[in-house]
Amino acid sequence: MPKRIYVLNGHPAQRSLSHDLAEQYAHAARDAGHEVKTTHLHDIEFDSDFGFGGYTQTKALETPVDQFLENLAWADHVVIAAPMWWGGLPAKLKGLIDRAFLPGRTFDTRNKTWAGFPKPMLSGRSARVIITSDTPGWLMRFCYGNALFRQIRHQILGFVGIAPARITHFRMASHPDPNDVDDWMRRVKALGQAAV
Repeated sequence: MPKRIYVLNGHPAQRSLSHDLAEQYAHAARDAGHEVKTTHLHDIEFDSDFGFGGYTQTKALETPVDQFLENLAWADHVVIAAPMWWGGLPAKLKGLIDRAFLPGRTFDTRNKTWAGFPKPMLSGRSARVIITSDTPGWLMRFCYGNALFRQIRHQILGFVGIAPARITHFRMASHPDPNDVDDWMRRVKALGQAAV
């Protein structure tokens, strides 16, 4: 059954490996008969600074931020391709999440889950997150406890109901061997064809 897939290239540069991976996924999913919308972080302008403490005050959402939320609401499956920088997401991508993931749009503070957290408002969606980094997999796991993966899976996407969120990690990505890049593209193409 065809899915509605939203692909976000979360790299702030115009050209990047994340851009190419996002486009590869999008093309493969379209070719497989899925409906796909794509956003490249570089192409959207917004103030990434939330600017306030708590949620009693918020800035008006710029059109690209509102469109990002509408795309999330539209999608059955969300794909994010991004690099890991200094153990986290790029500042502009994190800023988009800070600005967009607000009460009333992505979670409901008036209703609680069994654990006492705000009720997620984006349940029923799955995600694939494609992370590139220079950190080897063993170091990510044993020294850093897969902290970024846990943050993305549970504290960001899971908090608003997007689950399961599966992570694909491509390592040693700053100066990769071209054969490795070809392999990564083949793997992402297969993910896009399967819409997972």
